[in-house]
Amino acid sequence: MDNLDLDVLKTALVWTEAGRKATLGTVVRTWGSAPRPIGAMMAIRDDGQVIGSVSGGCIEDDLIAQVKDGKLAATRPESVRYGVAA
Repeated sequence: MDNLDLDVLKTALVWTEAGRKATLGTVVRTWGSAPRPIGAMMAIRDDGQVIGSVSGGCIEDDLIAQVKDGKLAATRPESVRYGVAA
């Protein structure tokens, strides 16, 4: 685990201890020239604030929008798939 991963986890903890909801995203599978490796993490606060990265541009924008809209729960694991066959 590198320093960025620790920063993501520490920041998510700070947010939740302050009463905010935070969703943690983790890359679990990739193929081809994926922009981020397996294990990359991103925390998204309920107001859209972000730390870390799981991909680039449109994928992260979609994840942020889903968290802000309440479509991704911060209370249970979910799998979200992106890609040509998603």
